[in-house]
This record gives sequence, structure tokens and C-alpha cells, in this order.
Amino acid sequence: MEEDEDDQQSILDLVKELVNRLLSQNPKPPISNPNPNSPDFQNSLRYAIRILSSRLTPSIAPDAAAIAESIKRGLATQGKSSQALTLAELYNKFASKTGPGSINNKWAVLYLLKIISEDTKIAQNAPNSTLLLPNLGLNELDLSNESRISRDFKKREKGYDNGVLLVSKDPENLLEIAFREFVNLVKEENEVSEEVLVRDVLYVCQGIDGKYVKFDANVDGYVLSNSIKVPRGTRVMVRKLCELGWLFRKVKGYISESMDRFPAEDVGTVGQAFCAALQDELSDYYKLLAVLEAQAMNPIPLVSKSTSSSNYLSLRRLSVWFAEPTVKMRLMAVLVDKCRVLRGGAMAGAIHLHAQHGNPLVHEFMRSLLQHVCSPLFEMVRSWVLEGELEDIFAEFFVVGQPVKAESLWREGYRLHAGMLPSFISQPLAQRILRTGKSINFLRVCCDDRGWADTATEAAAAAGTTTRRGSLGYGETDALETLVVEAAKRIDKHLLDVMYTRYKFKEHCLAIKRYLLLGQGDFVQYLMDIVGQELSEPANTISSFQLAGLLESAIRSSNAQYDDPDILDRLRVKMLPHGTGDRGWDVFSLEYDARVPLDTVFTESVMARYLRIFNFLWKLRRVEHALIGAWKTMKPNCITSHSFTKLQHAVKLQLLSTLRQCQVLWNQMNHFVTNLQYYIMFEVLEVSWSNFSNEMEVAKDLDDLLAAHDKYLHSIVEKSLLGERSQSLYKSLFALFDLILRFRSHADRLCEGIYELQARTRASSLSSQDKTKSQRQTRDHPSEPGSWFSDGRKALEQRAGEFLQNMGRELEEISKEYTVLLEGFLSQLPVQQHVDLKFLFFRLDFTEFYRRLHPGT
Repeated sequence: MEEDEDDQQSILDLVKELVNRLLSQNPKPPISNPNPNSPDFQNSLRYAIRILSSRLTPSIAPDAAAIAESIKRGLATQGKSSQALTLAELYNKFASKTGPGSINNKWAVLYLLKIISEDTKIAQNAPNSTLLLPNLGLNELDLSNESRISRDFKKREKGYDNGVLLVSKDPENLLEIAFREFVNLVKEENEVSEEVLVRDVLYVCQGIDGKYVKFDANVDGYVLSNSIKVPRGTRVMVRKLCELGWLFRKVKGYISESMDRFPAEDVGTVGQAFCAALQDELSDYYKLLAVLEAQAMNPIPLVSKSTSSSNYLSLRRLSVWFAEPTVKMRLMAVLVDKCRVLRGGAMAGAIHLHAQHGNPLVHEFMRSLLQHVCSPLFEMVRSWVLEGELEDIFAEFFVVGQPVKAESLWREGYRLHAGMLPSFISQPLAQRILRTGKSINFLRVCCDDRGWADTATEAAAAAGTTTRRGSLGYGETDALETLVVEAAKRIDKHLLDVMYTRYKFKEHCLAIKRYLLLGQGDFVQYLMDIVGQELSEPANTISSFQLAGLLESAIRSSNAQYDDPDILDRLRVKMLPHGTGDRGWDVFSLEYDARVPLDTVFTESVMARYLRIFNFLWKLRRVEHALIGAWKTMKPNCITSHSFTKLQHAVKLQLLSTLRQCQVLWNQMNHFVTNLQYYIMFEVLEVSWSNFSNEMEVAKDLDDLLAAHDKYLHSIVEKSLLGERSQSLYKSLFALFDLILRFRSHADRLCEGIYELQARTRASSLSSQDKTKSQRQTRDHPSEPGSWFSDGRKALEQRAGEFLQNMGRELEEISKEYTVLLEGFLSQLPVQQHVDLKFLFFRLDFTEFYRRLHPGT
């Protein structure tokens, strides 16, 4: 404080010294040593201090280098080059001096010296000019009226004095008379003063009716009454200014309406944040109105010689003050109209669209507004991504949850609400946000795992943010995306580790392939051997408990016994719904119990597709088993047996012909079934499994794993003729299967007849004492009604011929039907869209036998 007082005292001393020197140079009258206590000195000092302390600034840029350059150019144009060089050196020293004792406003010093130089120059060249700065203290000096008039008269004659042009007095007071006439004219034209209109406009801008400006519901706006006499320009100005009040009324009404219905209706947190942001803007608006109301208390001066820029408020000045608030209020009114029926993410997206503006004022205003509005939305994203919590009681978030069972949590528990997705969040980012939160909930609910909490903290640290509330906001979309990516990467990896390690997903997939897709050969073969007799019975007479026991026997008698007990415990017998006439073969199936969380992958629809594939493969294995059984009964020693040497030649030829026909047909069917079996087991199941295994290794999240499994299952269905586009082919194939099973029954009948004929022939050649023994042996082979043993030899040969002839005819019919069905099946393979089905045709007809047999097909 003492240093500031010393500085002020030193400045005052310098000003006194300057005034003293100026007065000492004044030759009217010359004052060699002016008295500091004289009235002239004191008046001049006060005037000088008033000039120095005024806020008037020169209309030039405060650039010291530019002023110095201007002075140098002036000296150079006058031919004073040496002085210009000297000035340049002095300026360099002056500009380089910094620190204590240096001058801050160097440009002001240079400007003062330039003005003094120019004034001195004018004073030297002007006639009767001996006074430097002659106006110094002009109005303050106590001069006589006579001297003042004489000096004014001289100035009027000259028109100027010492370089300063002066305006002469108006001895007839014409200006004063004109001013009074103007005031009277203004009063006549304006029934209401401008001060009153300004106050009314300020009231209107607060939503309050003024004395003369009121709200008119018919025109939906504030109007000045037509009965008030004001100029047209004033009326137009008032109407334009009242637009701000109309906009304020709309915005304020929206805020009040939203807050009034908040407890009862779902305004939402985003809607509340929007109202709070609008209220903050209105608070700044209220502050501006308070300042303007203070200025409105000052009277508005009329145009006169004493006019100054005092702190008053007119309608025109009010229009300048209202320029920026009107832009903001107009934008808020547009947002209010747009968001009146919106909420949540849809509201934030609609506001974001208006932020894409080229005006920096509008852009910054919208950015500030959106930071408040989007705060609840970004908090929902943070809570969902890092904690898996869906804090959305007003249904504002773009992730929607619904109560479902645990097995349906991943597929149906959560989904995206496109209508609530704001435009500043892209669709891929929204999908990743959805999956990350789903993964946390899946781990928490289905896997009973809590390891995801550590991964969420690591993700926040890797993204450079924290897990605290408010760590993200509008304009930080890149930070949000980084956080989501890091969280998704870690949580998805943890989820797959839990599925693979703790719940052994790969092992269960392999178990389904081995048992439901019949990949465990020894188990399937033994099971089919021991259940064949049971499954040949009517379906309504079969006990599922007995079949379950046979399943356990098949497991213990094969390599399946070495599998994980948990896997074997999930394998069960399932009897399908059956109708009248169904056999056990038609309703028998196996099922695999996939528990939580595996049932997310192995859903009911997925297991139904597995069941359909099992039924197809089981039918194929049954056909293969039937052909093997037929071959066992058609042994070669039946043909070369010596028992038939005593038969008639015709009967013997008929027997050989029928056996050969049966064997040829068996070979054809076996060729078809063997190649089809190879195609299904290797080209379909093994290739699809290999692809599925590779995709499991590269899967990054549960969605990838589900997609890989669906692709695996779809590949098996399509290649196994079970797809929608292969229904006709599927029906043809099952017709072939039924025909092969029918052939098996005919082959069994033929063999039984041959056994009976063999036994009867052998019995007729035995001695009488061995006949009884032979008859006891033949009882082991049941015969049809009308047994041949009761007939004689001729009758035996006759009956044998008829039997072989009938069997040959039936086999011929089966052969023709098989040929037709096979040709129809083969003809459909080349036109199938799947390339593997075309390859199946190549395997079945690799020798082009069928193509040469029917070249037109």
C-alpha cells in the first residue's frame, strides 16, 4: 500500500511539472515561474488530470512498433534520414528495456510524443500562435467575459487556432430553439414514453404482462395495444423485442409442465436433466434482465448538444442486448417443441442433431446443453458395461431387459431398442455395449461367477478412466468406445474361459457327436444288437425302463464306459409319441440333458434338430444292420449244400435263380447304403465337426460360439438331406429305406423256406430210425401253416417250386421298385444346390453304371 501511494505521488509530481512547463512557455502573459497555488495553475492541473484519467483512447491499435515505424517514415519523407536512424536506435534501446523501472505501455509514450511533435509543428507555422495546447484549461480558467468573447471572435475569423478547429457559438440560440421544438414533436407523436415501453418489454421478457404490452391469445403473442399512439417504427421494434418473451413463455411453460407431472408420469432422468439445463440457461437470462432493469432506471436523454453515452437503456439498445439471448431462446424453444413427446435416448439424439451447426455460438451452447442432458444416459452405459446393472426405471435406455428363464437369458433376456438409440452412438458400438452387459449378467446368473468384477476394473484402467459415476460425458465418444472395447474384450474372454474350463463345453459337444450323432461305433453296434428284439415289438408294449437298462448295458460293454460319469449321466432314453401300428424302432431315441449354462447353446429347438438328425442316422444304421443280418442268413453253404442234389433239376435251378436274384439285389442295396453311410459319417459329420472345432478356437465371445454351433448344426442338416430344400429327396431316401427293410423280411422268409426244404429233403433220405431225430431237429425252425413235412416227395418238390416261384416274383417286384426309387433319388442329386450332395451322386455312381443304364436321365 505504501509503494502504491508513493507511485501515485510521483505521478502527480510529474503532472505538476508538465503543467508548470506548459504554462511557463505561454507568452499570454509570459509566466517565468508559475505559482503552484495560483488559480490558473490549479485549474490547469485539474484539467490535465481529467484528461489523463479519462477512458478515451485513440482510435489506433496499441502497437509500439507500428507507431515507431510511422514516425520514421515521416522523418524520412521530410529528408531527415539521420534523425530517422537515430530514432530507430533509440527505439530499439527503449523497446528492449524490461524489468523494474521500465515502461509498460510503450506505445502510449510514443503516441504522446508524436502528437506533441505534430502540435508543436503546427504552433510554429500558424500565425499568432504562441500557445502550446491552447485549449488546456479553456473552460476552467477564470477569464472575463470580454476577453473570452474577443478570443472567440478571433477564432471565428481565423476558423482555427493552433491546429484545433473550433465551432463558433450560436448567439441567436437557434440550436436551442430547434432542440425544444424537437422535444415537443416527440411528445406529440408518442403517447407513451420510451422508458415506459422499455420497462414493459422487460416485463414481457419475464413472462409478465406490462402496462401497455400484453399477451394476446388470439395471435399467440405479445402485442402493443392499437389504442396507444406510438410511431410505426416503435411499434415494430416492440413487436420484435417481444419475441424473446414469447419464446421464454414457451420454454418456461415446458419446464413447469414437466416438473408438475414428474411424480405421476414418466418424465425420465434425461427429461429431468434437460429441464435442469434449460433452467440453468434461464438463470443466466435472469441475471441479464436484472442488469437491464437497473439500466432502465436511468432516463433516456434526447438529442442535444449535451448528448453523451451515459448508462441508459432505449429500445434500440435493448435490441442489441437481446441479440444473443434471442438466438439461445429460439433454439431452446425449438428443442422444447421437438422433445415434448420424446424421452431418454431418443431425446438426446434429437438434441444432438441440432448441435451439428456452423454457428460457433450455437455449437457451443448445444454442447453445454448436451453435457447436462446426456449425463444420465452415459451413466446408464457405464453402469451396464462395468457392472451389468440396468438402472432404467423410466425405460430411457437403448438396452431393454425382460424377465425370462435362465436358459433364455442370453438370447431373449436383453435386446436393443432402436428408437432409444441416440445418433451419436453407432450401431456396432451399441451391439458391443449390449453384449458386454449381457455377458456380465450371464456370468452372474447362469454361471454363478464373480470374476468379471476384476476384469471391469482392469478395463476401466486400460481405457484411462475410472469406475466412478460421472467419469464419462457427452463429447467423449472415443473414450466411451475405448472403455466398451476394453471391457468387452476382457469380459468375453473370461466368459469363454468359464464355459470351456468350468463347464467343459467342448467335451459336451464331443459327447453329443459320439452318442446322439452315433459317432461311437462300438457303442452303437452293441446297442442295436441288444435292443433289436425289444424294438421289433409294438411301441405301446415297450417299457422305457427296460430300454434304459439296455442302454446302461451298452455303455458298460463298450469304450463309452471310460467317459466322464457326468457326461454318461446326461445320456438318456426317450420314447417319442407313437400311434397305432408303430413299432419300437419308430419311437426309440436318445437325448442329452444340457443343464445351465449349457442350455443357452443347446436350447430346446437345437435339441429338437439333434433329435431329427438322430432319427435319420438311427434309421440309416437300422437299414445297415438289417442288411448285415440278411447276409448272415444268406450263407454260401446254403447253395452248395448236398441236400439239394436229389431235388429235381427244375426245382434246383429255380432255387439257384432265386438265391442269385436275392444276392444281386442285396449287393445293390448294400452298395447304396455303404456309400451313403460313408458320406454321412465322414463327408458330413467329420468335416462339419472339424470346421466347428476350428471356429471354437477363434471365437471371441459367446455370440461367436453360438454362431459357430448354429453353422455346424445347419451344415449337418443341409448335407444330410434334412433341409427344407431337400424334402423331396428326403422322402425318396426314406422310401428306399422302407423298401430295404421289406427286402430283409423277404430274405428272411426265403431263408426260412430254404432251411425247411433242406431239413425235409434231408429227412426223406435218412433211415427210419433217424427220422424221429431229424424231426426233433427241424422243430427248431418254425414253419408256416401247411408244412411240407406232411407231404410226400412229389408234393414237397411241387410246394418248393411254388414257393421259390412266388419268392422270385416278389423279389423281382422289389428289384424293379428299388430300381425306380434309386433312379428317382439319383436324378435329384445333380440339381441340388449344395455341392456335397452333388458329390454324393459321384460316390454312388462312380463307375457310371446307372448313367449308362439310363443315358437319358
